[in-house]
This record gives sequence, structure tokens and C-alpha cells, in this order.
Amino acid sequence: MCHDISHDFQDNLHIQTILDSVADGIFTVDRNFIIKSFNRAAERIIGVSREQAIGQKCYDVFHANICQNNCALKHTINTGQEIIDLHINVLNHKGDQIPISISTAILTDQTGRLIGGVETFRDLSALEELRKELSRQYSFQDIISKNHTMQEIFSILPDIADSDATVLIEGPSGSGKELMAKAIHNLSPRRDKPLIAVNCGALPDTLLESELFGYVRGAFTDAKKNKPGRFAQAEKGTIFLDEVGELSPAFQVKLLRVLQEREYVPLGATTPVKTDVRIIAATNRNLLEMVQQKTFRQDLYYRLNILRIKLPSLNERREDIPLLVEHFLRKLNLKKDKRISQVSGEVLQFLLSYSFPGNIRELENILEHAFILCRGNQIELEHLPKEVVQGNSSDIFNYKNNQAQTSPNRPIINQTRQESEIALISRTLEQFQGHRGKTAQALGINKSTLWRKMKRYGLL
Repeated sequence: MCHDISHDFQDNLHIQTILDSVADGIFTVDRNFIIKSFNRAAERIIGVSREQAIGQKCYDVFHANICQNNCALKHTINTGQEIIDLHINVLNHKGDQIPISISTAILTDQTGRLIGGVETFRDLSALEELRKELSRQYSFQDIISKNHTMQEIFSILPDIADSDATVLIEGPSGSGKELMAKAIHNLSPRRDKPLIAVNCGALPDTLLESELFGYVRGAFTDAKKNKPGRFAQAEKGTIFLDEVGELSPAFQVKLLRVLQEREYVPLGATTPVKTDVRIIAATNRNLLEMVQQKTFRQDLYYRLNILRIKLPSLNERREDIPLLVEHFLRKLNLKKDKRISQVSGEVLQFLLSYSFPGNIRELENILEHAFILCRGNQIELEHLPKEVVQGNSSDIFNYKNNQAQTSPNRPIINQTRQESEIALISRTLEQFQGHRGKTAQALGINKSTLWRKMKRYGLL
């Protein structure tokens, strides 16, 4: 018996030595969630000594934001399902919040009987600080981008905002034109006054006129009293006229008068009203081509085009996709009170290859759809909208009855990660006619890394 106790003691000592040599925090619990072991890294991260921790309930020592309702270790012990790399926050002994990633597994004895669970956790504080620094580096107001074109826009945006001149923002639908208008307003001397947005393409002329300029009592049958329009609401502030390319020729004349004379006439009135409003216009159409086709007034175009910002499509700034995914995940976690930490590698590969006809707005919608369906901490391909995955018109993904094709152009999700990377690099090189600099930028890697991958995969 003495020999057995001594042997067990030596085994426990060896196990504890091994656990203490690991950089990640580790603790084990029995079936009642009483802590049975607590390694040195756990002491350092949580700030609680081994002697204080052992014998305590894990939730009395490990104060995590999931302890009350979504305990990962409890889920694993009850179901037998491991949890890998779940990102959560814990409070240390000082009450400071620490970001960590945790993984859980069950513990069994030699007969296979469940005796408890083990949780490992890694301090992500340094990574979180790096992420925040990168976020600060690549964000401007609420706009996220590392793309060189967007960075150039960021650099001149304060000057544009301060100028008070009329601005024309061009870009495809969903590329962030309204967000850019908000950034200009928020940086301008008018920031304390209203920013009023109007979609010019959503209303017919008569309604648009009353919406923008207001009306006086008796202007039409139901006009029982005077009603101020959007220009009056935006006085001393900014008015954002979206889809200005949809204006009829007749209404273009009325808008031109506002820009030239700084006045407008409410519907049914005879006396003009002076206005002090900055105008920011936006369109997804090429106004210069419309001028040449005589469907847009040349004098109005030049009045609007004093300062021009051209936003690239998401296809032209693919290096921003991982940044935008992370940004939308944080935003959706707060909005929906969930803890989805990441998208899978297959999902990221899909998003990097998808054509995004709806641009950034479509990316956000795709992720919100996935957020609703995802019950774990990682978004998988099955959570994405089926019509997006199955109907990708770029021919990168081909589906039939949800089964993989056996052709050479089979879907990336059924390829190995290496095959996926080869396919993605090849397509991107083809997209940019073999230009390595542009290809590397689109993939979000540097040119030397691209060169090494091309050499490894025989693409040189």
C-alpha cells in the first residue's frame, strides 16, 4: 500500500510538472465542477494561486462572461462534445477584463467512466491589442479599409470635410456611399447640425419636390398646414442626396437653382426660401456618360462635381474582406448578443472568391443571415444563404443538388486547403493579367509571400 501511494504521488508530481511547463492555462474539475488541478500559467493569467483555486467551484475562480448561462465546460461534460478555440472574456483578480480563447474536453478514468473535465485557455491580450492597433490603422470614422485607393481617400477626407463645398460620391450600389457622406459630415464644421438623407430614386417628381422643399397649406387637397421639407430640416447642416442620377430632367432644373441661388420654393408657394445647407450627392451611375447622352444636365453635373470621390467596388478591394468580416462579426455579436468568434477557412475562401454584386452591403447581409443560423462559435459554409452559395455566377463554385461536381472546376469546399489556395491564386493572377503586385494586394499578402507560394505550387 505504501508503495502504491508513493507511486501515485510521483505520478501526480510528474503530471503537475508537465502542466506547469505549458504556456496555456489549464485546470481540471470533477463532475461537480470542483477544481482539482490548476497550473502555473492559469495562476499567472487569472491572478489566483493554485492553493486558492483547488477545492473551489470553477465559476468562483474563473469569472467568465459565459459562466452563468453558456458554460463551455458544463456543455462538454453533459454532452461529451469538445469545444475548440472559443473566444470569451474573463475577469482577473483585479477585476480587469482579459480576452482569452478556451478549449474543453472530458476526463475519463481507465475504465472509460466520466470523472470530470479539463479546460485550457490562452491569453489573447497581446493579440487583441495588435488587432485594435490594426483596426485603428485601417479604419476612418466607421469605414474599414486597408486598400490603397481607400487609404488615399482617407488622407484627403478631412480637407474635403472642412471645405464646405458640394461633394459628388460615385460608386456601385452597396459600396458605402452613405457611410462616406456621414464621415464627411462628422468631420465638418456642420457636425453639430443635422445630416438628412434622401433617396432621389425612390420618389416621383411631385412627391420628391414636396419631400425636399416642403409645401404650404392649400398646395394640394390634403395640405391642411405648412410642412417643412428636408432642406429646412437640414438647415445649417448637410443634406445627402442619394441616387441623384435618377432625377428627371425637370427636377434637375429645380436642384440646379438650389445650387446656384441657394434658395428653393416650397410646393404651392410663390416666395423663395433661402437655405444654408451643404449638399453631398451620390450616384451609382456614370454622370459624365449621362451628360454625353444628354440625359443629365451638364451645368448641374459641374455644380455637383466640385469635389468628387470615387469609391471602388468590393471586387477592387478584396484585401479588405477579412477586415470587414471581423468588423461585421463584432457588430453582429453586440447587436444579437451572441459569441460567434470567426468564420471557417472554407467560408473565408468562398468570400474571397465570391463576386459580390451587392458589394459591402451584400457581405454584411450574408454574414447576418449566417449569424441567425449559426449555433456554435464559428460560421460554416452551411450557414451562408443557399442562393448565394449555389448561384454564384462567377463559375468558381458549381453546385448540383447540393452535391459536389467531379469536374476540374469542382467547388473549393470539396478541395483540400492547398488545392483551394492554388485555385484562388491562379484565378486572382488571371484577374490581374499576371500582375503580382496587384494579385498580392487583392489576396492581402505581400509580394514575397506570393512569390514563394507561386514557386511552391509551380505557378511561376
